[in-house]
Amino acid sequence: MSRIAQFLTEAGVFFLATADGAQPKVRPLGAFIEEDGKILFGVGEFKDVYKQLKADPLCEIAACKSDGHWLRYTGKAVFETDGKYAEKMIASAHLESIYNEQTGNKLAVFHLEDATAYDIPMMGKGEDLLA
Repeated sequence: MSRIAQFLTEAGVFFLATADGAQPKVRPLGAFIEEDGKILFGVGEFKDVYKQLKADPLCEIAACKSDGHWLRYTGKAVFETDGKYAEKMIASAHLESIYNEQTGNKLAVFHLEDATAYDIPMMGKGEDLLA
């Protein structure tokens, strides 16, 4: 998994694609953590993206580095039930002002299962990062 984390770190910003019925939706993200052998992402439970992933957990994460390589990380979003992941992500991404008792906002953390991940050069065949 660390090859995916390294790619995401080097890219800085990455994009999460979901489906809203028949309409695809894409949004930028920048926070993730690697914990217990998983790459974990977070979305606010109050946001449409959370509702979209609950309704249809199939999603894709894409990122691009300055060298022209891009990542396609596809799978099924599985939400974590252990609150330690949300706590760690909130602290590491400095999201305390958004997710706290005063705002009432909760961070839902998920990882991808049944996933594929490819590092794809501008021209040529991609490298399987999960092999």
